[in-house]
Amino acid sequence: MTVKERLGRWWSWPIVRAIGILLLLTAAGCAGYMLVEGWSFGDALFMSVLILSTVGLGQPHPLSAGGRAFTIGLIITSVTTAGYLVSILGQYVAGGVLTGAFRARRLQRTIDRLSGHYIVCGHGRVGRQVVADLRRRGHDVVVVEATTGDAAEDSAALPVLVGDATDDIVLARAGIARARGVVVATGSDATNLVVTLSARALNDGLIVVARASGPASEAKLLHAGATFAVSPYAIGGHRIASELMSPGVTAFLDTVMRAEHLDLWLQEVRVGARSVLVGRPLSVALPRTTGGVALLARRRRGDKEFMTNPPPETRLTVGDTLIAVGPRHSLRQLAVHAAGKSTGPAPLGNRPDKPELGGTHVTANG
Repeated sequence: MTVKERLGRWWSWPIVRAIGILLLLTAAGCAGYMLVEGWSFGDALFMSVLILSTVGLGQPHPLSAGGRAFTIGLIITSVTTAGYLVSILGQYVAGGVLTGAFRARRLQRTIDRLSGHYIVCGHGRVGRQVVADLRRRGHDVVVVEATTGDAAEDSAALPVLVGDATDDIVLARAGIARARGVVVATGSDATNLVVTLSARALNDGLIVVARASGPASEAKLLHAGATFAVSPYAIGGHRIASELMSPGVTAFLDTVMRAEHLDLWLQEVRVGARSVLVGRPLSVALPRTTGGVALLARRRRGDKEFMTNPPPETRLTVGDTLIAVGPRHSLRQLAVHAAGKSTGPAPLGNRPDKPELGGTHVTANG
């Protein structure tokens, strides 16, 4: 934000304008008494403050006819301005504007301290569930919502930034330059399209997941820069059909993805440029770095489809995405080696923190 924009933003506040007018009147009073009466700066300032404060003490020197006329005009102007200032202060206190401004500054300071967080634009039924899942897994979340209605009950527990997500300034205030990913989950495809374009322009390295109402919207969102476009209606229909035809499989996948007590997790891992896995066949790479992990699928960088049950002689390359299942500590160990955080095999009991993989985050539970 430029200095001119910052000054314009400050001047738009009524209380700042009222204080500015008082300062201008003080300066005008000083100049007037110095020109009309020939007083010194100290005497002119003293008289101006007396008039503006309505204290009523005696003047430092007798006034001429011109000085009396100038004083009358200054008194009328100062009383009017004082009344305006009192009304503005009353509105700030009674309407909670002053406390709201302090709360907004405190919220902005909280957001400014975040890094590697997720931004959720739209806190409706879909966005609320996304926020709940992300927070349950220990991630920092900033919500951008057009009104306080949908996010009011959660505003005490997480940062809720009220504003238009299509505005670049609002996304910048949400910390998009430091964010790890953005979820665009408003109920309007047009809004989601604009937010996706803005998010991709502000941070090209983001993971952008956008909500779509149908296949046509999915294609447009992907073309606009979304990493993934998801239709809740399509996913809901697939889930209902799966519950009808394979309820056991669905229940098992839910358990693997969400159960906190089960030491069997499903995880996505991306192979980094410094990984010890690069160039090694799976038959050598996996036993060397982990224990008890089964590789379900592998996708090369740039491909859209996964290769399921890759053969043991498959050699890993930079940018490969691996889908693996196994104990939590072994999956974390695999993630560390895939990201290139270590140069040799780690002990089986090593439990490193969640590493970043090629600019993204391990998408496993925990």
